[in-house]
Amino acid sequence: MAVLIQMLVLLLVIGAFAGVLAGLLGVGGGIVLVPAFFYAFGVLGYDGAALMRMCVATSLATIIVTSLRSVASHNKKGAVDWDILRRWAPGIVLGAILGTALVAQLRTGTLQMIFGGLALIVGVYMLLGQSSWRLGMQMPGGVKRAILAPVMGFLSVLMGIGGGSFGVPVMTLFNVPIHRAVATAAGFGVLIAVPSVAGLLLTPVPADMRPPWTVGSVNLVAFLVIIAMTLITAPWGARLAHRMDAKPLKRVFALFLILVALNMLRKTIMG
Repeated sequence: MAVLIQMLVLLLVIGAFAGVLAGLLGVGGGIVLVPAFFYAFGVLGYDGAALMRMCVATSLATIIVTSLRSVASHNKKGAVDWDILRRWAPGIVLGAILGTALVAQLRTGTLQMIFGGLALIVGVYMLLGQSSWRLGMQMPGGVKRAILAPVMGFLSVLMGIGGGSFGVPVMTLFNVPIHRAVATAAGFGVLIAVPSVAGLLLTPVPADMRPPWTVGSVNLVAFLVIIAMTLITAPWGARLAHRMDAKPLKRVFALFLILVALNMLRKTIMG
């Protein structure tokens, strides 16, 4: 009971923070939740080879709910590009399945290195990227799509994130308007999270390494608390976004993300 109470307090704070950020900056919760879960479970005394997998799996479980809600909301405004979603879905799902198979085998240190390295790339792109950058004037098909779609699904599962961190930059670089890219990337999040969570629910964590109420690699307490808090606080962040210029805040978050990534890499290298 004492552990559960401590967990609840930590998770309420994490959920509130993740929800506000998601609403304010349009960033996916996973990129905040994975390092936050890692810190919270570590503070509670849980460690071991499967810790990072549990953080990734629980983050992906929350993404199913938040992405479905986001897609429904954006679809009401006609912002989701269902043609892109249909064409890219098979590759993204394939990548997610391959990513899940790998996550189930990797130890915490390796997943920390992967998360830190990829989060560093995402943070630098958020900090330095320009909306005018283009790789093409329309979304690619053929071989390019056959490579890009599985890679996006694969890397997202390894990090425990939805479709936003890779999907939005890819779409905007290929001339998809930002609002349409954000809306469509929420659909990518569903395609990434559903097959990966299905696999990770069947991948158990040793009893001495997991918090109470963990099924497979997904901690149900964290899942439920985060969902409840983000549903409450994401609209607050969205309202704040309409009152202020989110661009400088996005730069600040990019710096924060770079520091988080570097700290995770440092911990892994230093042991």
